[in-house]
Amino acid sequence: MVERFQNDRTERIFLLSLKAGGTGLNLTAANNVIHFDLWWNPAVEAQATDRAYRIGQQHNVQVHRLITRATFEERINDMIQSKRNLAELTVEVGEKWIGHLSNAELKDVFSLR
Repeated sequence: MVERFQNDRTERIFLLSLKAGGTGLNLTAANNVIHFDLWWNPAVEAQATDRAYRIGQQHNVQVHRLITRATFEERINDMIQSKRNLAELTVEVGEKWIGHLSNAELKDVFSLR
């Protein structure tokens, strides 16, 4: 099915659950990712999105998240956003602050007191 989706442009839709999307699939033929089944762990959703962002991707990929108003999905979404915000406070992709420290500051960071 993956090979057909990747190579046959008449295959326009590939429907996966978030859990299946985290199994190492490469879907570089995709140009839209639609999340309609939220998961408690934001890393699971990010991993499923990454199926379309692989080496060989030639399309601009748009990611959409469908959330039903006035349901528990709104609460899940709030929790996911809160987890993402917390993660960004602690670890950020491409962080460069440590490379801008002077030798004395770097020594201070790693010294035992």
